[in-house]
This record gives sequence, structure tokens and C-alpha cells, in this order.
Amino acid sequence: MTEHPPPKVIIAGAGLGGLFLAILLERARIPYHIYERAALAKPLGATLSISSHILPVFEQLELLEDLKAISFPYKRIEIYHEDLKPMGGINVSSLARSGYDPHMLHRPDLYNVLLSRVPAEKISLNKKVVDIEQNEQGVTIHTSDGGAYHGDILVGADGAYSAVRDKLFEQMDKEKKLPITDKTGLTAGNVCIAGTTRPLDPTKFPIVKGDHTRFMNFVGRHKAHSWMVMTLPNNRIAYIIQEQLDSKAPKDITALRQERLSSEAKEKLFKDVYNFPIKPDDNEEIHQSGQATLGDLLDATEPGLAATILLEEKMFETWYHGRTVLIGDAVHKMHPASGQGCVNAMQDAVVLANCLYEISDGRAPVTAETIAEVFSDYREQRYSHAKVQVEIANLRSRVLGGQKWSEKLLRWLVLHIPRKILAAMSQQEVGYRPQVAFLPRIPNPPTLEVDPQKPSKRYALETVDTRIDEPKDSPKQS
Repeated sequence: MTEHPPPKVIIAGAGLGGLFLAILLERARIPYHIYERAALAKPLGATLSISSHILPVFEQLELLEDLKAISFPYKRIEIYHEDLKPMGGINVSSLARSGYDPHMLHRPDLYNVLLSRVPAEKISLNKKVVDIEQNEQGVTIHTSDGGAYHGDILVGADGAYSAVRDKLFEQMDKEKKLPITDKTGLTAGNVCIAGTTRPLDPTKFPIVKGDHTRFMNFVGRHKAHSWMVMTLPNNRIAYIIQEQLDSKAPKDITALRQERLSSEAKEKLFKDVYNFPIKPDDNEEIHQSGQATLGDLLDATEPGLAATILLEEKMFETWYHGRTVLIGDAVHKMHPASGQGCVNAMQDAVVLANCLYEISDGRAPVTAETIAEVFSDYREQRYSHAKVQVEIANLRSRVLGGQKWSEKLLRWLVLHIPRKILAAMSQQEVGYRPQVAFLPRIPNPPTLEVDPQKPSKRYALETVDTRIDEPKDSPKQS
């Protein structure tokens, strides 16, 4: 019988989602290559939360211990008024129910861990996608350096401002196949400074001592700002400083970027937030000299480890067309308040890899029709869950930093809901944790009601075949 080759996958983007997909395809023995627009594989970003929704997969991939080595667990978000008086807190520990606490880490640290698991020869840098072509025979990307690269499947993992998505949507619009909701781009309700300090002297910043993340959220009074402070391993502190945009801000994302991300606007934002307080009024010193401010953290941050960005949001309806499919921020950009953006990109990678695994056994040719069925299955499994997370992220952003009267009321309600009710409300969210279908599963806690997952027929068949082919023990000689 003829052995048909598995599909060759082109991954555009070497971010966390693209690297995670590459690791999965490596385990599934599906050929792939990553094309990254940057000249260097440089990890960007400040802090990152990894939750129980994806930690079983880290365990399947033997990455869990690597993750724990670069992160701290955390159990609670403490919320303070600007005058440093406690407002309340949100318990986020899911250890008892899910088997894992969420972990906080420096985003570049995780990037380096994932990058180390992808063979260097399978990543090409300085390859900015400028055009894509696809037909019944395959898909080709054209890059800014004049290169052209062919494959069977193209995965757009190139972020919120995805070039793959832009080119795909251009084609679909010409064919009159693009939904009207996808003709409008990203929106943003906040501008943000995100950064991580260099290792701090624990005698001056005693709060960095310990083996868990202290997560504090401060809400400004009579101002549009809120700010978060999180302790990390290696005596570092991460911070996220947000300014809520008003109705006068441009609605067009390009105009908004030009207005709020100019050098003058960035400098003004730094000056505006420099003296905001960060010492909570609960007898725990964050700085031995007394009143500490965000300026202490900004001054302790190396150049390049703090960035001023917009916090964009958008849920796209179109996840695929032809031989091209989107994952992560390219298809569902969510506010970082819930810490689920990276997690959802990784879940996309898991489900997509599971679907690709099913058609890569060599028993039948991988046709355009087969690929369309795979992409449809992927979207069906992921769309509703990603949409819920986009909505939850937006809601949590308003709880943690919203300044409108309706958002203040929402914050009060969340902080006063009984814990049992909150736990019941979060059950559905905690229960969604897809695993890699072609690797041994990690058992779920008996007390956790986990959403059913589509099983792998191929893995079940091959597992049975392997057991049948195992040599029987030789009979003992009498």
C-alpha cells in the first residue's frame, strides 16, 4: 500500500503560540517550518500567567518542571484603593479542584524554554510575510527579502497585527466571502506600560522574598489609571500600568497608535504615573525606605524590558480559508486582565495539532477537502471557548481597573459575591482543559468535572496495534 506523506506545515510567527504548535508537531512527526518576521528571536513582553487550563499539556510534554523552575504560583489578587487601603481580593487558586495553581512568570523566560525545544534549523528569521498564494495544490508565502516558501498548510501565528490574516482577508473580500464583522479591525480601550525590573536587593525590597507571587492591583481615584504589581522569581517585580481611554480617543486603531504611541505620548504617560504609590497598607513593606512608587520600579527596569502598548481586543469570525488557518492573537485578541491570551493560543495549538494528527497517518492523501474538514473541526472545537474568554477578559479588565460608575458597581459586586457562588461560576471555565490526544493523558482530579474532549481514533487504533505487536513472554522451561 502506498504511504502518503503527512502535510507540510508553514508556521508564520515564532511567538509563544507558534513555538508551542511547533513542539506539538515535532511530537506528532508532522513536518513544519517557522518563518519569523523579526531579525532575532527576541522574547518580548513582561509578565504572563499560566493556568490549569493548559498545565496538563505542559505535563504531557514534560515541560511542567521547566515551567515551575521559572515561575511562582499565586493564589489571590489583592485589590487596593489609590490611598493604599484594601478594597478586597479575588481568590484564583484552583489547586484543590484542578490539581494546579496558576503560575506567574517573566514572559521571555517561557519563550526561551519553548525556543530550546524547537530545532534551530526549523526556524528562519527575518522572514516577514508580504503575500500568500493558495490553490488546490498548496500554499506559498512570499517574504520581504524576496523569498517564496511552499507547503500544504499555512498557520498564521503572527499576532494581533497578523500579516497572514490581512492577506487572507484581502483575498476573501475580493471573493466576497469575508463576513462584514471581520471588515472592521482591532479596538482598544486602554494604553499600557508593561515591564519587569532587574533583580532587586531584597534588603531594600523585602517583598521579593518568598516562593510565591504577590499580586496587587491598585485602582486610581479620580483618574483614568490602574496599576498591577507582581513579584517574580529572581527577586524581580513585574508591573502593568493602564490608562483607560476616554470617548475622545480615536476609534481607528491606526490613528490611535499614532496618537498614543508617539514618543511624546509615551514620555507623558511615564511622567503621569511615576509617583503613583505601590506600598499596601497592611504592614508589609514593599520598600524599606517608606513610601514606594511606580517610579522605583521604572527606574529599576533595564532598557528594552518595558514597553508602552495598546491593549487591543477583537474576536474574529473567520478562522480559516482554503489552506490557511489562524491561531492565537491573530484570530482572538483578548485583554490581558484575565491572563488567558497566551493560554488560549496554546489551546488553539493543541486542538489544531490533534486535528492534523488524525490525517497524517499516511493511509490517504491529504487533499484540499481533507484540510478544509480539519480546519472546520478545529474551529468548531475552539470558537465558543475562545469567545467566552474574550468576554471574560473584557469583564475582568473592567473589574480590576474600570473607572466608570457602572464598572465601580461591577467591581463592588464581584468583591462581595460569596466564595461558593464564585466557585460555582468558575466551574465551567476551570473544566475546559483540552489535552494532546496523541500522548498519554494526564488524569484529571476526581472532584473536577472536565469538559469531554474529542478522542483520537488514530491514537486509539495505533495503541491497540502496538499492544498486539508486543512480543509475548517466552514460556518458562520446566
